[in-house]
Amino acid sequence: MIGAIVSAENRQIFTQQLDLKGLACPLPLLKMKLALKQIEPGQLIYVETTDSGSWTDFHKFAEITNNELVTAEKVADCYQFVIKKGSLPC
Repeated sequence: MIGAIVSAENRQIFTQQLDLKGLACPLPLLKMKLALKQIEPGQLIYVETTDSGSWTDFHKFAEITNNELVTAEKVADCYQFVIKKGSLPC
């Protein structure tokens, strides 16, 4: 089930939606990184995890890469992220 930050109106804007609930660190980050490789710059991925380490991992990933963490929310026992793939460096 898609989380609270994803309404019916904006569901189509995501290129990929990843349900990574139940996976332990570092698997959510690794699977999200693999998904990013499959999409074009500017496209969005929606991710749900239950691993509390994902909160730090996804924020740090966005800081050190050319990708944008568009939203990050904790809803009940899930962490929800929207990541925008950055353009390749020149």
